[in-house]
Amino acid sequence: MPKPHSCPALYDEMKTVSISFLSKHGYLQPNQCSNGTINWNRNGERIASISIGVSTRPERSHVELDYKCNGIPIKYRVILFSKPSNLGKGVVWYFICPSTGKACRKLYLAHTYFYHRSAFIGCMYQKQTHSKKGRQLEKLFAYLGNEQLYEQLHKKHFKKMYAGKPTKKYLRITQQLDKAERISPHELERLLLS
Repeated sequence: MPKPHSCPALYDEMKTVSISFLSKHGYLQPNQCSNGTINWNRNGERIASISIGVSTRPERSHVELDYKCNGIPIKYRVILFSKPSNLGKGVVWYFICPSTGKACRKLYLAHTYFYHRSAFIGCMYQKQTHSKKGRQLEKLFAYLGNEQLYEQLHKKHFKKMYAGKPTKKYLRITQQLDKAERISPHELERLLLS
């Protein structure tokens, strides 16, 4: 059975502000202040936008969010902090959620403010709303739809081996193809008819 909520808010459909977006667009360069806009589009039309200001100065790193929610202007700061990368190259940035105080790399807008996902009650990912049988069927059809896996495997520059060992991606694809081949017609029929 699916989860008991009839119409939960879905994290997959919420507007988000992420560290990866800020990094990709050059907002997280060291010791700088920058301003910009984040736009959300659906079917080619802009559905929302917010103004952001990012400061990465060591004494006060933050993101300032400025937007309107239900016609009410909202403006607040979310603290940023960085830790050295475990690879020894550069730093990794995090938000500090204004509601929970948790370090995170993505903030979600469920009601009025952008918070860590744990600040919202009753929200789910799309996948969590599917029944157990539905998830089994999705998994089964993903295995059976292995044309895409064969296409990936035979792409022009796909690396099967690196330094004499099979790559992780190659191993993952071959495992998925093996699972698809092991599914018996009786198992498929049982899943479809149960």
